[in-house]
Amino acid sequence: MIKRVILMVLDSVGVGELPDAADYGDQGSNTLKNIYKNVENFSLANLEKLGILNIDGFEDIKKRENFKGSIAKCNEKSKAKDTTTGHWEIGGIILNDPFPTYPNGFPDDLIKEFERRTGRKTIGNCVASGTEIIKELGKEHVETGKLIVYTSADSVFQVAAHEEVVPLKELYWICETARNLLQGEHGVGRVIARPFVGVEGNYTRTGNRKDYSLPPPKDSLLDYVKNSGHQVYAIGKIEDIFAKKGISRSTPTKSNEEGIEATINAIKEDFDGLIFTNLVDFDMLYGHRNNVTGYAKALEDFDNKLPEILGSLKKSDMLIITADHGCDPTTEGTDHTREYIPLIFYGENIKENNNLGILDTFADIGKTILDIFNIENDIAGKSVKKEILL
Repeated sequence: MIKRVILMVLDSVGVGELPDAADYGDQGSNTLKNIYKNVENFSLANLEKLGILNIDGFEDIKKRENFKGSIAKCNEKSKAKDTTTGHWEIGGIILNDPFPTYPNGFPDDLIKEFERRTGRKTIGNCVASGTEIIKELGKEHVETGKLIVYTSADSVFQVAAHEEVVPLKELYWICETARNLLQGEHGVGRVIARPFVGVEGNYTRTGNRKDYSLPPPKDSLLDYVKNSGHQVYAIGKIEDIFAKKGISRSTPTKSNEEGIEATINAIKEDFDGLIFTNLVDFDMLYGHRNNVTGYAKALEDFDNKLPEILGSLKKSDMLIITADHGCDPTTEGTDHTREYIPLIFYGENIKENNNLGILDTFADIGKTILDIFNIENDIAGKSVKKEILL
């Protein structure tokens, strides 16, 4: 009997373009495969043992005859490719109407109201790379105290500020103010605080990023698990993505390393329920910066820690490894890519050498978890419990 699920999201590790990828300008994207093809001697020995290369679409890369997990790849039903939408769909919430995006910047009246509420003027208000815009506007920001506001192809309102110019406490308040403002027709998926430090020519973002998501519109996997009397332990930015809804306790992290260690420590504890971890470095540090070798190294680092994760599991645990979207670092663009996500189930009670093919929605993950816990629910998705359990 499975008493606990460890759900680990490798942020942005997509496994191939979705059928509608061309509508998003993402044809040809395949985050994981393109790293294999572009990085010499790259391999993920432990993930490969679990079956990552046996997922449909990797037939042209050497794979193992036998693997230790049940595997699949999942289609995204929501019409988006952002973090919040991806995680919400994993949790059983499919968005029929995507969050609004602002390819030409935010409306003047909205920016003026933001400036009025925060008491600070703004600069930027455009689509930009986070690392590039602080190079371009960092000096003016430091000299004037004006906030750097920018967005991307995703539904985000991002505020960059130097920690010595705008203290973190104030920056977080500013982003909370923006979150309260950005509702209804301007209800972006996330408001993100983007603090940085350094001097002109050497500005660097810090690990003090904070995300402010809209609350999920209905109960998700997390709410059902928590309301059934089980614990929901959120690690990384899960608490931010779900706006604290359905969470028993949380541990914020600033790196993959911290997230992995916090997950291992949580596994070693004795409780029933869900451990839900997001490892963001793949996306934040490497995918958006088109850093192929850095992305590959981060994957190898995770893979090297995987035996410790597996060794910590109890007999009544099930590990799920998945993603939330793609962010192919080999493409010209720096935004997320619309891709299938990988899905690996592993544990004492899970079938080996079991390929489920393509699942209809990310929500099948949440539906399966609730079915395994025997929790009645009305979230989207279809359970594959019977297909994966011994």
